[in-house]
Amino acid sequence: MANPSFIKTFTAETAVAAYRAVKHGTADTNVVQGAASTDALLGVSGQVAGDVGKRVDITLAGTAEIEYGGTVTRGDWLTCDADGKAVAAAPTAGVNANVIGRAMVSGVAGDIGSVLLAQGRIQG
Repeated sequence: MANPSFIKTFTAETAVAAYRAVKHGTADTNVVQGAASTDALLGVSGQVAGDVGKRVDITLAGTAEIEYGGTVTRGDWLTCDADGKAVAAAPTAGVNANVIGRAMVSGVAGDIGSVLLAQGRIQG
């Protein structure tokens, strides 16, 4: 259920798998796969993976398809795990978590779900 409204092409600084949360790399035009809830998440990679040094399309706004890394319930704020997969953001009290958006559909690890992109930060 993807309905992207803004897609931008970046260069993959490291390998970027399909349907993963990404963040900026070391250069303005580069991205790397997200790896933690502390990462400043930028967008979601598309259906085509990006090899190192290759171009990769990143959805920055609208809805995007993303692979779930755990159990997700529609409406959950989503962050990413160590593999850039979407997981429900559940920071402990006083701890911040960067989020990529809200889950549009429920699912479990390995499912390709849908996220309404709303990059930001929440606090537990």
